[in-house]
Amino acid sequence: MSGHSKWSTIKRAKGAADAKRGALFTKLARDITLATSQGGGGDPDMNFRLRLAIDKAKSSNMPMDSISRAIKRGTGESGEGAEALSEITYEGYGPGGGAILIQAVTDNRNRTAAEVRSAFNKGGGNLGESGCVAWNFETKGVITIEMDDEEKAEELGLVAIDAGAEDVKIEDGIVEIHTAPDTLQTTQKALEEQEVSFTSSDISLVPKATVALDARAAEQTLRLLDLLEDLADIQKAYTNADFPPEVLEQYGAAS
Repeated sequence: MSGHSKWSTIKRAKGAADAKRGALFTKLARDITLATSQGGGGDPDMNFRLRLAIDKAKSSNMPMDSISRAIKRGTGESGEGAEALSEITYEGYGPGGGAILIQAVTDNRNRTAAEVRSAFNKGGGNLGESGCVAWNFETKGVITIEMDDEEKAEELGLVAIDAGAEDVKIEDGIVEIHTAPDTLQTTQKALEEQEVSFTSSDISLVPKATVALDARAAEQTLRLLDLLEDLADIQKAYTNADFPPEVLEQYGAAS
């Protein structure tokens, strides 16, 4: 598995293990609220974006009453309203030249911009102008499944392709499936019929091309990405960096 794909897998595992932080629940709640207000209402059976957000929250052991409150905020039932939240994208470069694209949800744009700029400065990166790296990323549905049975993994790959998936990668016990955003739901349903558990299923930004980093730049970039994702207003950070296996091994061991 490429250094970039393996980083994505490790990052998801780190996030799932990080539910002890209240900041994670805040991010998940905001995701649910926006999915409700912008994705088509509070019924996850009719709003696939909301279903993905709820699934992610449940996998992180977010309490159901917190999930319900976030949905009610999105529908306006709580009286708080979701209009105070804004989605913002930040773009820049990490040490070694890897592109970094960040998705934020905030109720205070000035605070978030200052925190993002500070993280880039501390992490040895450079915050760039809008559009400087976005061209290198495509919006895709991404499903990952942990599967040690190689034969079963190949069967799942065929199921995914038949359901409309664009690409399937099988390596190191991980099945990674890429779809167009509008076929993620049908692909996920087809795989659910095979009674498999997903490591993750989400709409993500996938780089068109990656940049290989040496060990030092890779370590610095990973620290910068962690700094960014530790910010309460940052929902997701994406990069096109391709990390050396030995650096990722140390990074994964520290998760």
